[in-house]
Amino acid sequence: MTDPHGGITDRFAEKGNEDLEPKDLDEQEELDDVEESSSRSVGQMRPNDVTEEKKKKKKKKKDKDDKKQAVGSTLGTSRGVETLFRTSYMVNMNLSSLADAKSNIMISINGIIISIILGSISAKIDTNPWLIIPTVILLIGCLASMVYAVLAARPRVSSKYITLDEVRASKANILFFGNFARLTEDDFIEGMTDLLRNTDLVYVNMMRDTYGLGLVLLKKYRLLRYSYSIFMVALIVGVAAFVTILVLVAGGTITAAVP
Repeated sequence: MTDPHGGITDRFAEKGNEDLEPKDLDEQEELDDVEESSSRSVGQMRPNDVTEEKKKKKKKKKDKDDKKQAVGSTLGTSRGVETLFRTSYMVNMNLSSLADAKSNIMISINGIIISIILGSISAKIDTNPWLIIPTVILLIGCLASMVYAVLAARPRVSSKYITLDEVRASKANILFFGNFARLTEDDFIEGMTDLLRNTDLVYVNMMRDTYGLGLVLLKKYRLLRYSYSIFMVALIVGVAAFVTILVLVAGGTITAAVP
């Protein structure tokens, strides 16, 4: 028997499918897949067929999720971007704290050595002039090493003046305190308001802030390397000179002065 209203029903079904949005079409396709799979007889399907059918459904769902994520944003998901910046800031701040700790270690060690040299050995140089060479080597080396360590730990503030127009034109980083502290309070609030209205501009400023932290870390660790290298060379050369002169004195080549 034929349905007298079959043609009308088909036309309404076609019209309903045309009015559906892409999201509704996806749901409709999933319902069609479910109906099609349920219409099959499970007893006629082999275990391998059931497994293949499940794999196809999983793969289809995964492809849809990947497409939705790719269309969502050119910079990736917001959670992924936030995690990236949070991790980057955390790593940079930990490296900065480590550099400051290393600088404090070098300042303390060199300060102790210089104090010992000036307080104990300098009083004996008049009676033992052969102590002058190793003492001078250690004194100069420790002093130079301490200077580089102090430079590495010294705070740095940018002396560049920025304007609100530069912030709006994305030519300056308003997130760095050395920049926004030179603005007036009204300009800072207005600049931050404009920044928060544009997500991409927020990301750009965070990238610039991360890059600025990287430049500071590069300079800190370069100065620390100089400090440690000078200290190592001065310590080795000073001890070697002291041992050499001590051997010469013991062998009678150099005569120690008698008070």
